[in-house]
Amino acid sequence: MKHRYIGKTGLRVSPLCMGTMTFGSFCDERESFAIMDKAYEAGVNFFDTAELYPVPPRASWAGRTEEIVGRWLKGRPRDSVILATKVAGAASGWFVPPIRHGLTAIDRFHIERAVEGSLKRLGTDYIDLYQMHWPDTVVPIEESLEAFDRLVGSGKVRYIGTSNDTAYGLTKANEASRYLKLARFESIQNNFSLLNRRFLDELATVCRQEKISLLPYAPLAGGVLTGKYNGEFFPPEARFTRYLQDKNPRVRAQAARYLNDRTLEATALYKEIADAAGMSLTTLAVAWSIHHDFVASSIIGATRAEQLDETLAAMNVTLDDEVLAACDGVHEAILYPMG
Repeated sequence: MKHRYIGKTGLRVSPLCMGTMTFGSFCDERESFAIMDKAYEAGVNFFDTAELYPVPPRASWAGRTEEIVGRWLKGRPRDSVILATKVAGAASGWFVPPIRHGLTAIDRFHIERAVEGSLKRLGTDYIDLYQMHWPDTVVPIEESLEAFDRLVGSGKVRYIGTSNDTAYGLTKANEASRYLKLARFESIQNNFSLLNRRFLDELATVCRQEKISLLPYAPLAGGVLTGKYNGEFFPPEARFTRYLQDKNPRVRAQAARYLNDRTLEATALYKEIADAAGMSLTTLAVAWSIHHDFVASSIIGATRAEQLDETLAAMNVTLDDEVLAACDGVHEAILYPMG
């Protein structure tokens, strides 16, 4: 397996990263261990979690995923795993996180509280990549970066990254790090898939020019690009089937963004391309994600170990120009189906 570097760091990661956000909610600890074992044995050395996980976010669940990952990690040489986690974004952002009484901010106090909690739950004395889960619209980025830089200086964190950020936000942070001589964001973790190509509009240029790596999440669009929602009925145990029935209107709105007539129509067309190319739709979607030069590692997920077979197969697939052109044709016909 050919590893890739994250940004300008010394972190060498597999082209796929094992995401863990369902561990402790949609799958129990036994199945979570089986999933991580299978990924690790297949050569995946990069694991991503967050203090807020599992999903959907609930105060009684927060931190449970890191605890599961930490117990699994005890059975592995620590330096054989590149471990990433995140500090919850600010309550001034897109939603109020159900931790620290909904008063979170990307300031020194919350960053230090968050990292200490993550280190304890993960059972480790350092985090390879520590990420801001989403930006703070109030605290100046310079203040946030100074707090992150202190963690790097202390050895508790090796490198830092951001998530759910904009081209402006990433560029401003990068320039602030440069003139203040602080640790910079080496990665950005944003939504990117065949159904959501918006990263290509502006952020891809920033990543290429500044050598910052994208770590795409939801390369399967939350499971939509497996084709499982294209049947007569939605699978009763599937994530978005549950989300559509959730009491929280924000959770229901997220499901509606991923599941709509246009995403399902595009998915059906992508499946035709995959069938013609002799691979599963899942493999096609993940291979398309890791095909891009600005991608270091694409974050995959699962609720059962057997779901990883078609996903892991993407590491051994190179998409030819004909397949890539066909995928572009679907996008041109159904622009931005996720909005």
